[in-house]
Amino acid sequence: MGCNVKDNVKKTVYADISEIASAKLAWDRFQGKTVLITGAGGFIGYYMVLTFLLRNDLYNDNTKIVALVRNEQRAKDKFGSLLGRDDITLCVQDVSEKIRAEKADFVIHAASQASNIQFENDPVGTINANLAGTVNVLDFAKESNSEASLIISSLKVYGVVHNSKNFLSESDIGYVDFTSYKNCYAVGKRASETLAASYSKQYGMQVKIARPSYIYGASSLNDDRVWAQFIANVVHRENILLKSNGAANRSFCYVSDTVTALLFILLNGETALPYNISYEKSDTTIRNFAKTACEVFPERNITLSFANPEDEAEPSVSVSALSPTPEIMDSSRLQALGWKPMVDLKEGIRRAVAILEDR
Repeated sequence: MGCNVKDNVKKTVYADISEIASAKLAWDRFQGKTVLITGAGGFIGYYMVLTFLLRNDLYNDNTKIVALVRNEQRAKDKFGSLLGRDDITLCVQDVSEKIRAEKADFVIHAASQASNIQFENDPVGTINANLAGTVNVLDFAKESNSEASLIISSLKVYGVVHNSKNFLSESDIGYVDFTSYKNCYAVGKRASETLAASYSKQYGMQVKIARPSYIYGASSLNDDRVWAQFIANVVHRENILLKSNGAANRSFCYVSDTVTALLFILLNGETALPYNISYEKSDTTIRNFAKTACEVFPERNITLSFANPEDEAEPSVSVSALSPTPEIMDSSRLQALGWKPMVDLKEGIRRAVAILEDR
């Protein structure tokens, strides 16, 4: 096998992936099988690849990983000497082109541009990874006669919902302006779910659909997403300045819990039925995420302040037919499959900072 995972990743990352690798899952279904993961160099894909390699180290699962990445150098920097192992193969290409890989028993489509900067500067690339990318992934799965495929969608498929509740269930559907390039991501994700349903119907394929909430963890310190900026502030020991009242209420889910959930859906989910991924102990407003980031490290004396004095007052939360439903996701459908999240918001922030500071 060559080098093992334990000696080639940060201790803090190893703790996360050990938790995933020991989850109560039907791991035996992956034994001796090949798994293709698109977006393998990304936030979710990286954890997924490491988990399968660790399972091979600890339990001799003999799972082969085909890691599809767009940027070869970035993947080499990320995985390092682990790429010398015989249970992982890099497939370097854009997912919006026909997939050039050997057959795979399981296919996981995690390649996606997910930041506002990308939506603004590359809307075509963003929608394409979900349109052409999903077609290519499902064509590959069909030709491989794969056991199951997983399409990773997003909470953004909901659009603006008015359901007079304070949470979103999988049956809710709201308004998205499909004529705006700004919705390249949301519309692309909606289309990818329709493609999943279409391939399931026409070819009898097992295609599963996951809808993660806001996934957080040790992203890069340059990540433009608001939660990532708060974590970067903690790492840099900088005070946090909010430019709004931070009242937006959202479901967050730590990266290791999200990966476990995705594998649960791949193995146990019903075909073409979407599953929300969220943890109610991490449902929070933007301002409270920032406040929690300060509280987790009291010894750093990081303060939260507001650019506009009128934003300092705690906003009132109203649930009415007139106000849009917040991006709080009900994950009871997924939890009924047996998935149990482990990492609440404080613990997740603590882990993310520890990973970024673990040199």
